[in-house]
Amino acid sequence: MEASDDTEEPPLPLALASFQVSEEFGFLLPDPLTELPAPYGPWMDMARELPQLITSHRLRSRVHQMPQLSTQHLRGREELHLAHLVLSFITMGYVWQEGEEGTVQVLPRNLAVPYWEVSQALGLPPILSHADFVLANWRRKDPNGGSPSSAPLCRNLDTIITLPGGESLRGFILVTLLVEKAAVPGIKAITRALGAVVQCDEETLYRALEELAGAIEAMSEALRRMHDYVDPEVFYSVIRIFLSGWKDNPAMAHGLVYEGVSPEPMAFSGGSAAQSTVLHAFDELLGICHREDSAAFLRRMREYMPPPHRAFVEEIRGAASLRQLVLSSGAARLRAAFNRCVCALADFRSYHITIVTKYIAAAAAKAKARRAEPSARAGPSAGKPPSALEAKGTGGSHIFSFLKSIRDTTREGMISA
Repeated sequence: MEASDDTEEPPLPLALASFQVSEEFGFLLPDPLTELPAPYGPWMDMARELPQLITSHRLRSRVHQMPQLSTQHLRGREELHLAHLVLSFITMGYVWQEGEEGTVQVLPRNLAVPYWEVSQALGLPPILSHADFVLANWRRKDPNGGSPSSAPLCRNLDTIITLPGGESLRGFILVTLLVEKAAVPGIKAITRALGAVVQCDEETLYRALEELAGAIEAMSEALRRMHDYVDPEVFYSVIRIFLSGWKDNPAMAHGLVYEGVSPEPMAFSGGSAAQSTVLHAFDELLGICHREDSAAFLRRMREYMPPPHRAFVEEIRGAASLRQLVLSSGAARLRAAFNRCVCALADFRSYHITIVTKYIAAAAAKAKARRAEPSARAGPSAGKPPSALEAKGTGGSHIFSFLKSIRDTTREGMISA
């Protein structure tokens, strides 16, 4: 079992391909595989039935009957990513099948051992993260159809693996995918901007900043589509628990034992938008400095990115300062283009707060009222909303203080006249 290794020396220090970043798809995995080799049929069969197995409370018993498969037949990065996606979804279903009051303490060996091995090969943690849930979880219905596009929502796109949540879950994943796709011109602008900084080429830098600002504005437009495709009640009461981890989560305060891997429980954060490489890259390019507690959480979220994407962010961090060049140039239009980028980034973060208010805060208040009703039952499949993470994100952060902090520090990155 090994990841493919394309080690041809890149001609530029920030050539996207050398960081497994696609010119067409950005951080999305280009055209992910949808089938594993034949020996892994038991994994794929279970993954395809996940929503039904979870809602009928049969997934855990199916996992217990599953053979322990060797990972040695997996070849290349694409097969490993699909295996990680499949095992991540099965794991989340297994842990949360009975809701937050019916969690398990041990992930059985036949699931834990191959999951650990695949995770080690990819440099990813053994939990569902943004890299699985969004970046590697899309397919074309018609292989000859177009790339991800926004109107109508992904007519030719679908998810590969799903969980309870129906069309709202599909909408949540694919709208998030469209935000990632909208960022692609901005990702390409990073390389041009940094090249222009080295060359002190103000004209190229100006064009790159304009391209970056346009991309961030397009990301906000894509994010607005969440309202059209995701029901807040379904998101909060059904979907959200399956994105929750076992770090900083009162429902699993002691973590999870990966049987056959370690006798000690391990703690990993759940899926979070903070695991998307896009905003980390833009922050580093623009020299945005977040407050220490928020910055520490963001640094920890980088551990949930594919290692080449993490390296891309670090490369930008170590590059010559774009902000310093804009300041020293004194060029009014450069400063205006830079500030347009910072403003667009702050606006995106403000809009993310609007989304979180609707899908978590307001939905939590409604759920709290419903929990007081005598008919409330246990388990996500029965519709009883979780309460352990009411004030936190699925990644474990105190969600509103974190989001407002990074929005405010983004705004402070503007260059005054």
